[in-house]
Amino acid sequence: MKRWVIWLPLAAFVLFFGVVALQLYRPDNREHPSQFVGHPFPIVQLPAAASSRPTFTATGGPRLVNVFASWCIPCIAEAPVLEGMTMQGVPIDGIAIRDRREDVDAFLAQNGNPYRSIGLDADSRVQLAIGSSGVPETFIVDAKGVIRHQHIGAVSEADVPDLLAKLRAAQ
Repeated sequence: MKRWVIWLPLAAFVLFFGVVALQLYRPDNREHPSQFVGHPFPIVQLPAAASSRPTFTATGGPRLVNVFASWCIPCIAEAPVLEGMTMQGVPIDGIAIRDRREDVDAFLAQNGNPYRSIGLDADSRVQLAIGSSGVPETFIVDAKGVIRHQHIGAVSEADVPDLLAKLRAAQ
């Protein structure tokens, strides 16, 4: 009877490892309820972040607002997807976080420029005011300037239909 007792630590470890592996295997949930959805997008004054685009304004009808950075690897991956959305007529404004104008210019030259305007949020003041905790994040803002949806992470081709539907609903 005492022989099986020596196997208890190993069994406990295997059980623990199994639970951890199961949690790692499950896909992450990108649906995080934001406290800022349903609230107005703040009226902000940001300097222009790129030489080729005007500065960001908090007005302009239903649109996507993409929070990105030139140093962000996932932002590079989402750039062609956003550019494809722009070609479909989707208005996209950008906010560059903790960046420099010359770096944003280089990023846009290398990865494409889907933005109609880009503001520079050097101290992350606006990023925090809209409830963004990282880059990239994309917000849907309705015609009245109210945040209707927050997409956390890079926008992929699989996300486009859902974002387009939510943008149409924000008209």
